Amino acid sequence: MSGARRTIAGPVSVEGSGLHLGVPCRLTFRPAPQGAGVVFRRVDLPDMPVVPARVEHAVLAERRTQLGEGQGALHTVEHVLAAVAGSEIDDLTIEMDGPEPPILDGSAAPFLDALRAAGIVSHGGRPDYLELRETVRVIDGESVYEAHPSRALHLDVTIDFPHPAIGRQRGCYAVTSERFAKELAPARTFGFVHEVEALRAMGLIRGASTANAVVLDDEGPVESELRWHDEFVRHKAMDCVGDLALAGRRVRARVVAFKPSHRGTVTLVREMLKLARQETRVLGIEEIMKVLPHRYPFLLVDRIVEVEERRIVGLKNVTINEPFFQGHFPGHPIMPGVLIIEAMAQVGGMLLMGTLGDPESKVVYFMSLDNVKFRRPVRPGDQLRFELDLTQVRGAVCKMRGVARVDGEVVAEADMAAMVRPR
Repeated sequence: MSGARRTIAGPVSVEGSGLHLGVPCRLTFRPAPQGAGVVFRRVDLPDMPVVPARVEHAVLAERRTQLGEGQGALHTVEHVLAAVAGSEIDDLTIEMDGPEPPILDGSAAPFLDALRAAGIVSHGGRPDYLELRETVRVIDGESVYEAHPSRALHLDVTIDFPHPAIGRQRGCYAVTSERFAKELAPARTFGFVHEVEALRAMGLIRGASTANAVVLDDEGPVESELRWHDEFVRHKAMDCVGDLALAGRRVRARVVAFKPSHRGTVTLVREMLKLARQETRVLGIEEIMKVLPHRYPFLLVDRIVEVEERRIVGLKNVTINEPFFQGHFPGHPIMPGVLIIEAMAQVGGMLLMGTLGDPESKVVYFMSLDNVKFRRPVRPGDQLRFELDLTQVRGAVCKMRGVARVDGEVVAEADMAAMVRPR
């Protein structure tokens, strides 16, 4: 697996009609900055709203994976996300001028081909991983899951349909980018003739045909031939890859799934993230003040919510009571960009002191800032989430990559260099 964060070298587009809504859509993959994550952007709507590909935005919907609700909702995103996750791409903007990606041939392969044509490139920084220390079990209707600790993503998927062409099928897959491309990406979605009328009455499969799905009558596939005899279980495994991508990071687990569904896999991701948060040590303000020398009005970190050997995540709650709002600006309060970067640096200082320093005898001095960008204003009521990754350590000198987000949207980013020195 790739050891650095990845994006694409340039934009690339595909177009067609969606599976369920049947609406034409042009989808464009675009490179994204390091640490930006995977986000969708609806370019056909006013203000072009952004929806991060994360489980907190997922809506439990019939026969598809949906992000968001209302006019800005994104439907049937699982094949796109499977191609992205199967390619080990961490940072990507996915622009759409419609509510649903084109179904194309019913698999993830056309999206994967487009990403490879654009060129998949490393752009530094450490990938984020979702790892387990204990087993997670989920039952959602007929769907049953177990996720076990592992150092890579492995899928063990079983389906059972009372149809002569399917029956009970089981597939086990080590999900690397190479094996995903060969074993899972080309597997097409499937459905049954006897379900068509009921699904269309629900407003679904308006764009479905035998050209973009394996359609089965009582005997077997209609107007198509299977790519594998077990293409059905391979497609379900591919769907799992796409839905697991909603973790917002690369998943390392052995997932055993019996009769998986979109809503079941989304529920599994939520439980895995919940367990990961419970295992993460949270540092409150009292512990922060034992490490950082800053005090009012310059202590700009409220909580540390994740800390690992080379990564840290901290929070800053921005309120109207901040003293700088008196002058920046009266009647139009905006947090100064320099203080956003200062808060980011303080979170980074917590990481460096935990990695290299003794708070009682050492102090962190920041030496340089590069590639500083401000994406949108920060106002009272916002909660800043700072995510910093340690990218290089040479003696007492360290380099970090920092990203600040509000509600999942990047508001600022910077590369930092710092030195840990005696007080």
